[in-house]
Amino acid sequence: MNDVLDVALRIIIVFAVFLVVPLVVGQTEHKVMAHMQGRLGPMYAGGFHGWAQLVADGVKFVQKEDVVPADADRRVFQLAPAVALLPYLLVVLAIPVGPGDGAVGQVIDAGIFFVLAVMGIGVLGSLMAGWASANKFSLLGGLRSAAQLLAYELPMLLAAASVAMAAGTVSLPGILDAFAWWWLPWQIVGAIVFFVAGLAELQRPPFDMPVADSEIIFGAYTEYTGLRFALFLLAEYAGIVVLCGLTTVLFLGGWHGPLGADGLGWVWTLLKTAVLAFVVIWLRVTYPRMREDQLQKLAWTTLIPLALAQIALTGIVKVAIN
Repeated sequence: MNDVLDVALRIIIVFAVFLVVPLVVGQTEHKVMAHMQGRLGPMYAGGFHGWAQLVADGVKFVQKEDVVPADADRRVFQLAPAVALLPYLLVVLAIPVGPGDGAVGQVIDAGIFFVLAVMGIGVLGSLMAGWASANKFSLLGGLRSAAQLLAYELPMLLAAASVAMAAGTVSLPGILDAFAWWWLPWQIVGAIVFFVAGLAELQRPPFDMPVADSEIIFGAYTEYTGLRFALFLLAEYAGIVVLCGLTTVLFLGGWHGPLGADGLGWVWTLLKTAVLAFVVIWLRVTYPRMREDQLQKLAWTTLIPLALAQIALTGIVKVAIN
């Protein structure tokens, strides 16, 4: 009975975090972009510093009509938002936020393989939305999403593999148990490759070609309205949380604090994740959208060779210290 209650409690906590934290990231993006780009609108809704902007957005989406195109594949069209969102919930279950088995929703021995495989499923939501919408611009957006997944899944996996080699395990809690701060200088290239590849998989600027409004309106999501469109936005922000959380666990020591200050535990994980989320928002404000050929060139001629070089360096260091 106690085991059942423990599992139920973990699921409830993970689900609550999954619903709340991405919304906080979305609210923060409104505020950060408002300051960086001089957007005054998000500063007024609700009075003090626009605290009710998120509520206003939610009410707006609820009030909008749920429209399904006449020629669309209705079942696939309606299922696509859930397919885009749910994989990130499964990944959150496997991310350890603190020391011990009690700080992770579900301990998975092959944690790295699990989270990367499940994250790759999320792009199917975009592909389903593009194909089912009966819209040529939506289809082009879905195909661009698939092309980005094919290009950037490999460098992301190779970068994560270098950390697994250093730790001697593919378990996420095991990697944190083996983590040492002297890893940072020689894993920094892998961290950058992993983070950039993750941004491309999430279709975040400057890698947002699948939703390029100047070319294909809003890509795979052009025909979506109301709450279904809001689910795609929630999936984007959930993806940011997952990417930043995984980067924290794999490359920044997770709940380990600097100079052995581990007493704060899960607070360190949240702080590091929040800083990386700010970087994601900062990049959106700073860099223009890349062209499709630039996207592919970056993956195949830069990130993959760097990831392979990181694996080679990791092997050399492991042999040297053993």
